[in-house]
Amino acid sequence: MSQAQTKKPETDEETTDEVERVKMSKLARMSGVPAATIKHYVKEGLLPEPQRTSRNMAYYPVSLVPRIRAIKELQSTRYLPLKVIKEVLDEAAATGITLGQAVEAVLRRQAGDEFKTREELLEAGVPKGQLEAFESFGLVEMVERDGKQGFTGDDLSLLRVLGSARRAGITQEMLPYTILQPYMKAVRDLAELELDLFEKGVAPHAGDELQHLVLVASELSERLVVVLRRKMLTSLARQRRS
Repeated sequence: MSQAQTKKPETDEETTDEVERVKMSKLARMSGVPAATIKHYVKEGLLPEPQRTSRNMAYYPVSLVPRIRAIKELQSTRYLPLKVIKEVLDEAAATGITLGQAVEAVLRRQAGDEFKTREELLEAGVPKGQLEAFESFGLVEMVERDGKQGFTGDDLSLLRVLGSARRAGITQEMLPYTILQPYMKAVRDLAELELDLFEKGVAPHAGDELQHLVLVASELSERLVVVLRRKMLTSLARQRRS
């Protein structure tokens, strides 16, 4: 019998060493993430290299689907760079903690380490009027470190988000920074609601699991806000067009 007759036919799935593997096309469908994006994750070291059966044929473990979804979510909802996402996933895998716990740990560590003085921010292009307005709103707050006055943590993250919007083409006329004052009030009201719900619903029944459930509830809340906001924007936009 010839080699062509005995060659195993190529399929979308393959099971080797008790590991179920699929082609890239099926992995993309299962994860909801485009193939090109998944290949980029592999290139950046966030995903392992596939098992190659020939030069143009590769199979990926089905078990990567949750990891791929997590990477995409961290990019789209947490705005983390891939380098930081890799750190998050590696920490979760090495310690056995949940993804949410690893994210919180990394974000806390990053926020605590980074510090920028007012002069450094102005030199980096943050408008002076904007920075002063944010301080007057109570949106950012100066702290002291090593005898210097500056900003850290989420204050820097906030300035970066707005800076990214400007670089992407969202101008001052389109989105004046003063809009963040009512935005801040709306988010503060939401935060107070969440704290009330947690203190009255979760905390009294948490027992020794309180610290863990704080992280779980925080992650759940952020996901709910993202999903509900998207649904409401879609619904309102549809109503305004009709």
